[in-house]
Amino acid sequence: MPDAYAKAGVDINAKNISNKLIGKIVSATHRPEVLSDVGFFNGMYEFKGYKQPVLVSSTDSVGTKIKLAVALDKYDTVGIDIVNHCVNDIFTCGASPIFFLDYIGIGKLVPEKVEAIVRGLAGACGEVDCVLIGGETAEMSDVYSGGDFDLAGFVVGVVEKDEIIAGKKIVAGDAVLGLPSNGLHTNGYTLARKIFGDARSALQKRYPGLDLPIGEALLEPHLCYHNQLKPLLPLVKGMAHITGGGLVDNVPRIIPEGLAACFDSGKWSVPPLFPLIQRLGNIDRDEMYHVFNMGIGMVAVCAPEDISHFTSKLPEIKVVGEVQKGVGDTRVVID
Repeated sequence: MPDAYAKAGVDINAKNISNKLIGKIVSATHRPEVLSDVGFFNGMYEFKGYKQPVLVSSTDSVGTKIKLAVALDKYDTVGIDIVNHCVNDIFTCGASPIFFLDYIGIGKLVPEKVEAIVRGLAGACGEVDCVLIGGETAEMSDVYSGGDFDLAGFVVGVVEKDEIIAGKKIVAGDAVLGLPSNGLHTNGYTLARKIFGDARSALQKRYPGLDLPIGEALLEPHLCYHNQLKPLLPLVKGMAHITGGGLVDNVPRIIPEGLAACFDSGKWSVPPLFPLIQRLGNIDRDEMYHVFNMGIGMVAVCAPEDISHFTSKLPEIKVVGEVQKGVGDTRVVID
């Protein structure tokens, strides 16, 4: 019998195959706290073990970085991107993730492609002891053309109420620490694609100073900072995840009024990808720091006497600035 729905653009058989592949991956991440079976209409999680639990949530998408994955036919990293991005966001208040859900909107459902995406999701969840509890895949050829797709993620975490980190204890003289990024993470890709292009041939080009072809360098997965910083949370006064808006927009979100985070750009090494973007795009320095993370993926603020605790346990962390009395509405200064 002719399959009218498939001819219209939705292949139920392909979705069933995808669901079976996904089911095996998702089931492997489940723990006794998960009370729902894969394929049910919802995900159920038995919540326990906290005195005054505060649930913390975040959602985001991979953005136009997906265009590069499509061009290079490489789908195993974008799932890592969205999990790590969302986990970093909730971690800024000290929360650890408990479960994650994904949404994949796709033009043509190719089971192997979806499987690669979900394997990235599951692997990143496993790194932070988070359950990939469920998700949704929607085939919409009228919305996404060719091989295009979109990927969004939703994370729920928890923190004890008396352990919430919100930056309120930050004072002048505190140290500003930076953990390195490994590239653009998941921000600034609309501008980067305009500079480098997003055709396969353009992305295979090699540039001096880069160890990888530009496409592979741009696809480096967004790093997660949860496991590195969690043991040091009692010493952290505030954290800022450096995403869209760079240091300029994200750090002020944790700095109290009357104070400013003053960065010394000579205190860390800016990866060569960023000067390359600046040169080829003829971009002003201030705009670079407003669009890109410039080599710092997470900022943490601590008392100056606690610096040694961070640097001894995390050799990659750098003291990149200091909190000072601010002037007007300026809460970030980059020298």
